[in-house]
Amino acid sequence: MSKKVVLDQEECIGCESCVEICPEVFAFDADTEKAYVIKPEGGPEDDIQEAMDSCPVECISWEE
Repeated sequence: MSKKVVLDQEECIGCESCVEICPEVFAFDADTEKAYVIKPEGGPEDDIQEAMDSCPVECISWEE
């Protein structure tokens, strides 16, 4: 079973850093002012890890 990218929208503060770093996996919802995952199966792991590391509230994670 492969891992997938998960973003906790309850915790998201809408800084958009994940969207800037990895737009192929993350997008921004202007209505809720929160980021969300558009490609849960992931993409470039280095970019996803950088997005996770740059998230100020640490709301992005891998799920098995």
